[in-house]
Amino acid sequence: MDLGGLTVSGLVIEVLYVQHCPCVPAALSLVQRICAELAVDTEVRTILIPDQATAERVRFPGSPTVRVAGRDVEPGVEPPVEYTLECRLYRHEHRLTGYPQERWVRDALVAAVGRT
Repeated sequence: MDLGGLTVSGLVIEVLYVQHCPCVPAALSLVQRICAELAVDTEVRTILIPDQATAERVRFPGSPTVRVAGRDVEPGVEPPVEYTLECRLYRHEHRLTGYPQERWVRDALVAAVGRT
C-alpha cells in the first residue's frame, strides 16, 4: 500500500526504550521499513527512558514501546496497566516477542495519516 509519498507534517513515531534493550533495533527497523513501504515521510524519534520517574511521567509500559501520534500501536493497551523499566513482550499469533506486530504499526500509521 502506497499512501502517495505523503509528507505528514507534525506526525511523529516514537520508539521509547531502556538502555541495553535487545529488541530496540528490530522495532526501529520495523518502523522504518513500514514507513518506506507506505511512502510516508514522518519523523521517527528514539527516546531513552532512564529511570522509573520518567517511565511514570511518560506512561511507559516497557521496552520497546512504539507510539504513532502519541498512541501505543498495540490495540487495547491504553492506558498502560503498569509503568516499568523492564522489557516488553508483545503477543503475536503463535508466540511472544519483544517488538510489536507489523500489522499494528501499519494500521496505526495509516490511521494517523487519515486523521491529519
